[in-house]
Amino acid sequence: MLEVKNLETAYGESQVLFGMTLIVNRGEVVTLLGRNGMGKTTTVHSIMGMVPSKAGSITFDGREIRGESDFKIAKLGLGLVPEGRQIFPNLTVRENLIATEDNRTDSDDPWTLEKILTMFPSLRERLNNMGNQLSGGEQQMLAVGRALMTNPKLLILDEATEGLAPLIRDEIWKCLEGLKAHGESILVIDKNVETLTRIGDRHYIVERGEVVWSGDSNALRADEELKHRYLGV
Repeated sequence: MLEVKNLETAYGESQVLFGMTLIVNRGEVVTLLGRNGMGKTTTVHSIMGMVPSKAGSITFDGREIRGESDFKIAKLGLGLVPEGRQIFPNLTVRENLIATEDNRTDSDDPWTLEKILTMFPSLRERLNNMGNQLSGGEQQMLAVGRALMTNPKLLILDEATEGLAPLIRDEIWKCLEGLKAHGESILVIDKNVETLTRIGDRHYIVERGEVVWSGDSNALRADEELKHRYLGV
C-alpha cells in the first residue's frame, strides 16, 4: 500500500532523512521506532506532503505522491493523527468529528460519528464540549476519531500515546488492536516497545535519518542488545 524508497528530506541546509526506506502492506500494523530527533516525524511529514522531500520516491496505492500537495495526498486516503493532537480548540467534539467526515474509500461500512462514539464512550459524554475543554487523553481520542472519520486507507499515528496517563494509553492501544482486527492498515510511531511488539506486524528502527534495522516482533523482542543500542531500553 505504501512504499517509501531512498527518501531524502532537508530543512534548508540541514538534511534530516538520508535514504529512508519502508513498506506498509495492506492490513499491516507497521511501526517506526527510534530515539527523539532521528527523523521519524520528518518521515511522516514527508509522506503527507507537509515537508517537501528532495529525492527518492513515495508510492501510495500504486501512485507516486512525492511532490503532491498535502491536501491532495490526504484525499487519496491517508489519515494522520499528528504529534500534539492538534484538534480544533474552538469547535465542539461533535464538530471536530463531522468536519472531516468523508467516505474516501467508498466503504460499505464506513466510520461514522456513532461508530467513533461507541469506540470512545468518554467522547459521547463530552460531545458538546469545546476541544480546548478536553483532557489530553480525550483530545487524543478525538484526534484518532477525527482521522478515522475520513475513512482512510492508511492511518498514521505520530507519538500515539505520548504524555498520556496509563489508563488512557491502554484505551488507545485497545483501540489500535480493534482497528487491526478490523483490517485497517496502520503506521505508528511510539516509544512503548513492549506494546508495539504485541500489536505490530513489522518494525523499522530509525537512526539519524535512515533505517538501521527492520524485522518482525519476535526478532525485536529477542534482541536486547539492539533495543539497548538504538532505543535506550
